[in-house]
Amino acid sequence: MTIAKRIDHTALKPHTTRSDIKKLIEEAKAYQFASVCVNPTWVEFAAKELAGTGIDVCTVIGFPLGANTTETKAFETKDAIAKGATEVDMVINIAALKDGDDELAEADIRGVVEAAAGKALVKVIIETCLLTDEEKERACRLAVAAGADFVKTSTGFSTGGATEEDIALMRKTVGPDIGVKASGGIRTKEDVEKMIEAGASRIGASAGVSIVGGEAGKNEDNY
Repeated sequence: MTIAKRIDHTALKPHTTRSDIKKLIEEAKAYQFASVCVNPTWVEFAAKELAGTGIDVCTVIGFPLGANTTETKAFETKDAIAKGATEVDMVINIAALKDGDDELAEADIRGVVEAAAGKALVKVIIETCLLTDEEKERACRLAVAAGADFVKTSTGFSTGGATEEDIALMRKTVGPDIGVKASGGIRTKEDVEKMIEAGASRIGASAGVSIVGGEAGKNEDNY
């Protein structure tokens, strides 16, 4: 598999404009990235622009804090799928996890998985920079138990991004059959290769064009 086919080409800043999204989509077509990852407001536009290309439309749910109610996340998921999303990256209830309320944390993930109902891949953002290693492992186990397809490191909006150590820990915890997505601060081909070596099967990055071109991303977002 090429590096491009592992990349979710991402634009999630709140001031991202239609022209920015159009550029993102054209780059995805040119380089054949796995998906474009956009905020929910852009899903319908992206789905129309990418129809027939084989490139997925990914969006974010409960983003970036994960503090929405489960019912809100489920509605967001159904709405995004109705508008053309084929992958959803949801943020866990971080507070529930840190409180030791595994029942609530798992139910929150399961609510999105059930809302997706097999119509979209579900990637679970655990926001590794806010968690201890024990919490990271527990979050990964809860995601697997809830039926998620992937676990993902970061939103890119918190205090840190993906590390090789976290990817290795996540891969060890979920085993070989669940996807692991590295996201946050990945800007070079070398970064990508290190994450893949550590166990990542998907990469979230706004520097996708620079990455596949072998040049360091200079002004990209931190996804």
